[in-house]
Amino acid sequence: MAQKNVKHPPDVVERNLKLVQALMKYLYQNPRLFQSLPDDFDLIVLPDDDPEIRLFNMELLDKSERKDKPVVFARIRASLSGAPNQWQPDLYAPVAA
Repeated sequence: MAQKNVKHPPDVVERNLKLVQALMKYLYQNPRLFQSLPDDFDLIVLPDDDPEIRLFNMELLDKSERKDKPVVFARIRASLSGAPNQWQPDLYAPVAA
């Protein structure tokens, strides 16, 4: 696959940190979910309502040279209005065939 130059969206770090912080808070409140995740993995956050950040994060995964770790995808809303118990991220951990 040809590698593209990944264009940094405005405030990419802040936007991704906000999403990861919300996800970690959710996982902290639901520790049983950690049991279904691999011990050591790369996390890719895919906000459903922020296509710019979703595409940026997928392109970063494409460019990553670390292929030895499993990848966990977290689908989450970028507009996290309301309390964390009012939304739930979707976590996907592909399994080896």
